[in-house]
Amino acid sequence: MLLCTFMIGRDAMNYNQTTFFKSAQKISQLPPESKAEVAFAGRSNSGKSSALNAITQIKGLAKTSKTPGRTQLLNYFQVKEDRFLVDLPGYGYAKVSHSVQQEWEKALTKYIETRQELLGVVLIMDIRHPLKEYDQTMISWLTSKNIPVHILLSKADKLNRGPGMNVLQEVKHALEPYDDMVSVQLFSATNGQGLDQARLQLDTWLEG
Repeated sequence: MLLCTFMIGRDAMNYNQTTFFKSAQKISQLPPESKAEVAFAGRSNSGKSSALNAITQIKGLAKTSKTPGRTQLLNYFQVKEDRFLVDLPGYGYAKVSHSVQQEWEKALTKYIETRQELLGVVLIMDIRHPLKEYDQTMISWLTSKNIPVHILLSKADKLNRGPGMNVLQEVKHALEPYDDMVSVQLFSATNGQGLDQARLQLDTWLEG
């Protein structure tokens, strides 16, 4: 009851009114009007764009592709006024040149370490391949900068409920050293599993 009262009293985000705002290649191009933003990160082809589209319920808002490395810029989506969701370039394997990957890493590093408006990161992992080396590096890096992380174990529809819950518990156990800096949930852009929980976390950050 307290949670319901809390949510009703809040000016929660209306994600289905999210619109594409701009793409940025350099930190100097980021929107100065932003007061709060949440970034979506993950390995190439982990389902970042699909997660954004599912959360906003806007088909094609973030461009999806079966080709890893499709997102090559910091793509800003305006939820309302000065509140934004940011689709970051995927890390890890991608069918792009080494020089392009270096440019992505340079921009990503500067963004994470200098962007004061960044209030949290949604980290997407394929539930069938969680906590890969790059994922663990990202978690350690973000938490060392006092940036909270919420993990979506995406493509949860690919596993039956029992195996999916087992993976969730294993990941939770592995993340215990981070205390409340890192949270995790099951998520599927295909069948909508975990949508409300993901939106609640975004509300907490964007309206916190």
